[in-house]
Amino acid sequence: MGRPTVLLLLLAILTPGAAFHVPPAMKALSSLRWSASSTFRRTVAKNYSVHYIQQKVDHFGFSADKTFKQRYLIADAYWKKNGGSILFYTGNEGDITWFCNNTGFMWDVADQLKAMLVFAEHRYYGESLPFGNKSFRDSRHLNFLTSEQALADFAVLIKHLKKTIPGAKNQPVIAIGGSYGGMLAAWFRMKYPHIVVGALAASAPIWHFGNLVPCGVFMEIVTKDFKRGGPNCSETIRSSWDAINRFSRTGAGLRWLSEALDLCTALTNAQDVQHLKAWLSETWINLAMVDYPYECDFLQPLPAWPIKVVCQYLKNPSVSDAQLLQNIFQALNVYYNYSGQASCLNISETTTSNLGTQGWSYQACTEMIMPFCTNGIDDMFEPHAWNLREFSDDCFKQWSVRPRPAWIITMYGGKNISSHTNIIFSNGELDPWSGGGVTKDITDTLVAITIPDGAHHLDLRARNAFDPTTVILARSLEVRHMKQWIRNFYASLRKKH
Repeated sequence: MGRPTVLLLLLAILTPGAAFHVPPAMKALSSLRWSASSTFRRTVAKNYSVHYIQQKVDHFGFSADKTFKQRYLIADAYWKKNGGSILFYTGNEGDITWFCNNTGFMWDVADQLKAMLVFAEHRYYGESLPFGNKSFRDSRHLNFLTSEQALADFAVLIKHLKKTIPGAKNQPVIAIGGSYGGMLAAWFRMKYPHIVVGALAASAPIWHFGNLVPCGVFMEIVTKDFKRGGPNCSETIRSSWDAINRFSRTGAGLRWLSEALDLCTALTNAQDVQHLKAWLSETWINLAMVDYPYECDFLQPLPAWPIKVVCQYLKNPSVSDAQLLQNIFQALNVYYNYSGQASCLNISETTTSNLGTQGWSYQACTEMIMPFCTNGIDDMFEPHAWNLREFSDDCFKQWSVRPRPAWIITMYGGKNISSHTNIIFSNGELDPWSGGGVTKDITDTLVAITIPDGAHHLDLRARNAFDPTTVILARSLEVRHMKQWIRNFYASLRKKH
């Protein structure tokens, strides 16, 4: 998500005086959750224990000793004290029990790695609130919501576990995470190599900052997914924006649009139309991220390969505006009403997940500055440039803070990371976030695994009978690297003794 000079916030959809909204793609990063079958969830949910540790609110200052309770979960059914390992989930922007119950890969490999599973909750999410119900009151209370503080929490927690759990002291720890959690896993290995022996960073867009990658790459991949979904599919979506604009010129047109799209709340003005377009854009983005080869139900209940199903309704961009938008409605129904339970479409919601949106909105305004842009030629969206000044002003209105767009690159190195070791960067080629990810080997220990048939962190999901061969192979390679890290750890330990 690179940053060319004057490029507006992805589909900025920010009209003058409007409340600040995280851009659709940045919101999408926070909205992703992993899901397994309901049977898997029920089975796993019984097998972890809940714990808390007192963490410093500020690890890097010395004038205050305030602490808070960080929640973490442990599952040790397959753990062996002799020759075992610890798989440490670097919690991201949500309730940690959700991740624990739905990160199927870790549960699937625990037996062969003789692993204890630890799921650490990210500060300011779930129950891990540094100031309780005052945590989101203002920027003063939110000041300690940073990736650096979160990584320090993880480091302190691992030292605590090794000190307090008999048999854990001399065991290797591997960090695992996906999306923002994958970024944290990679950064954790970079900053605390003495704490974790390696990291699996799945769908982690660590280069989607500054101008490390073009700002349009994310939406170009979304568009490619829809081109792949069926003939004229992306072209139909591209044509829909002008059709919406033409209908929006009159009150009668707005009423027709509201009825044709079966909206829960009628469109009445230009701001409503901008909101509608942002909602549509986020819908197409979400479909690209969750284009999985089997039915699943976490963002919304969806069929297998949902983009192919959606594209069945979007075959002809040359029909009348009315027919085109009625076809768009049929496509939207695949995403929002696959279960047949929706009575209308609510343009204020794109997922059924309970997300930590407040915390992520703040992070997106401080450290996690990911530029997006569209040009309407290489992608299927309306042209929008990335405008850092406008973005900064909106952040200030919302949180009374200004973004530091260069800080993440300063802190974690940008593309200058070849001195680090033992990180797997996995990316699905269908995943829009892969545009900001590491997709080629950097060294023989900083390795990239690409999954041609994979959407957003498909490899971290539980095994499924419909998994493509490419993700089965990817998981196998990931485990092979982990086993080597574990062998190397124990070999080094023997030499010391």
